[in-house]
Amino acid sequence: MTPASGAPRLFDAEQTLRLARETFEIEAAALRALAARVDARFAQAVQLVLRTKGRVVVMGMGKSGHIGRKIAATLASTGTPAFFVHPAEASHGDLGMVTADDLVLAISNSGESHELTALLPVLRRLGVPLVALTGQLQSTLARHADLTLDCSVEREACPLNLAPTTSTTAQLAMGDALAVALLEARGFRPEDFARSHPGGALGRKLLTHVRDVMRTGDALPRVRPEATFSALMREMSAKSLGAAVIVDAQERVLGIFTDGDLRRRIEAGAELRTATAAQLMHANPRCIAPDALAADAAELMERHAITSVPVVDAQGTLLGMVHIGDLMRAKVI
Repeated sequence: MTPASGAPRLFDAEQTLRLARETFEIEAAALRALAARVDARFAQAVQLVLRTKGRVVVMGMGKSGHIGRKIAATLASTGTPAFFVHPAEASHGDLGMVTADDLVLAISNSGESHELTALLPVLRRLGVPLVALTGQLQSTLARHADLTLDCSVEREACPLNLAPTTSTTAQLAMGDALAVALLEARGFRPEDFARSHPGGALGRKLLTHVRDVMRTGDALPRVRPEATFSALMREMSAKSLGAAVIVDAQERVLGIFTDGDLRRRIEAGAELRTATAAQLMHANPRCIAPDALAADAAELMERHAITSVPVVDAQGTLLGMVHIGDLMRAKVI
């Protein structure tokens, strides 16, 4: 694509890298300045959100609107109910989504976006608290806000000092800072995060339990301690888990015999044909509870270089078995 006027310039790799580094430096400096001047108003804004009975309604036009959507999504996924409303659509009916129990987080670098400032008198009549993220502390938005968070920057990273670059980075960082402070104040835990991300890798790790993936019933490879070596091998082969659990008459786990145990016995020249399961088993194997996280089972397997773990209740009764393949199919690992 050619520039609006003039002939296209020849690509200059060195100039491109110089501009990239300059952009990083300009935006990093702006964030350092933002951190240096954050003050009690930020804490007051966090307290105001914590007192809000409804939701945080984020608004912004143009690039600030894109930042607002991201901030709303981050808040919502970290324990603060939030959603984005487009200011132009708000003027045509969507303002009905805002209630007196909500709080409005308005974002505008200039603080003079017409679509946003047009809503300010209405929001005041509704009695909705207003927190502003702006780079102009004397702007219309700042004057109407209950609290203003200073997101001003010295200059944009754009060589023309026109395209929102540094200013949107500052807005995004301020939104992230609010979200982080709020999740800490709410005592938000990884389990809470997982509940709002059930389809993600973290959600699977924190929401999937051993009982969700373990083998049960006839799929369990188990034998009595008096079982012959041949019977033990048939059970292991039929259930295809590379192991068999040795249980007593009450189904309590006594031991386990694995493919690895078989290999080591053969390498040692042991007589297997006349041996019983009790003689061959590895006693007191590592087990796991059904309510444990599947991720804990994966960590247990990795730590001890094993591929199967019996699942037992508090009395040591065999309930199931989990194999590394089960965890992989569940995308826990």
